[in-house]
Amino acid sequence: MKILCVLYDDPKDGMPKDYPLSKLPKINKYPDGQTLPSAKSIDFTPGELLGCVSGELGLRKFLEDGGHEFVVTNSKDGQDCEADKHIIDSDIVISQPFFPYYLTRDKIEKAKKLKLAITAGIGSDHVDLQAAIDNKIDVVEVTYCNSRSVAEHIVMMIVSMVRDYHSQYKIVCDGGWNIADAVQRSYDVEGMHIGTVAAGRIGLDALRKMKPFDVHLHYFDRHKLPDAVEKELNLTFHESVESMVKVCDVITINCPLHPETENLFDAEMIGKMKKGAYIVNTARGKICNREAIADALKSGQLSGYAGDVWFPQPAPNDHVWRTMPHHGMTPHTSGTSLTAQARYAEGVREILECFFDGTPIRDEYLIVKDGDLAGAGAHSYSKGTATGGSDEAAKYKKG
Repeated sequence: MKILCVLYDDPKDGMPKDYPLSKLPKINKYPDGQTLPSAKSIDFTPGELLGCVSGELGLRKFLEDGGHEFVVTNSKDGQDCEADKHIIDSDIVISQPFFPYYLTRDKIEKAKKLKLAITAGIGSDHVDLQAAIDNKIDVVEVTYCNSRSVAEHIVMMIVSMVRDYHSQYKIVCDGGWNIADAVQRSYDVEGMHIGTVAAGRIGLDALRKMKPFDVHLHYFDRHKLPDAVEKELNLTFHESVESMVKVCDVITINCPLHPETENLFDAEMIGKMKKGAYIVNTARGKICNREAIADALKSGQLSGYAGDVWFPQPAPNDHVWRTMPHHGMTPHTSGTSLTAQARYAEGVREILECFFDGTPIRDEYLIVKDGDLAGAGAHSYSKGTATGGSDEAAKYKKG
């Protein structure tokens, strides 16, 4: 079989010769009891850089020993990109949420041999799920592999935005010591009202991690949490996003991107928030309207926006989120720490082993199966597509 794998660029100075940590902490299972990825074997050392082109997700030996053709590229956007040339006769495509190969309907319908689209990570909105359903292409992802990594990133962003860490760090780097400038936008998190849009694995974990800050916790979700969990964390449930944003100082967005959540935080929704509130978005950039976010930061309706996700990715160089005031943007790194890479690389290997052996892929990894939403996909997604406009990613030029 032919397997196409789209990964992000290598480090500018080449692959690391050594790493800060010699080994990763040992984690046996996720908080809900789900076991970690369990491939029969792996051909990499956990803690290595695996998500870039030279890292190859540690898959080359396994695939070539099995007689498969393995193509790895970072050329994914524009009419002449390498990924588009290879997708035509590929049986399997592997891509990442951090550097997504947007598998649009047009590309799917040209890929006559394509059987399986694997997300090395979580979040498969870069695949036109409706087109995958219509063309009987299965879509899978390594559910939970980097959820806790993202939750840590959320806590980092909330605290750094509210305390205005970014401004204080810049003052030091610039050689300054003006304390008044450093603290004029800095507050304590303690006592604030923190709310999550969606309380799944990431959202709930972020709330748990924020509880020791002595904050008031809120959530909205299509699926109400058990009473015991609400009592444990003293959670307030809201039946609508509008109800929650009116009372919260910080909103963290943790829902999947699909047609029902696309553009959810537009000017109207942001206008219903408390004046001076903060938004942290590690879900998907397209859930927030880019112009509405920038305008709200300029007007003071929002005090800060920390996002780890953009649309498209990579974001065009002139994307307004790069230059808007009071932002704490990162280039979708929350779920691709070296720790997370070890899990999603092994998870991809596990999925491929199952596929080649003809054994069932874990139900929790399924997004689309046999022409319908399935597994985690049936729980979290709606039918349709959110890939429209993804061709704008070709406007990114490396500096």
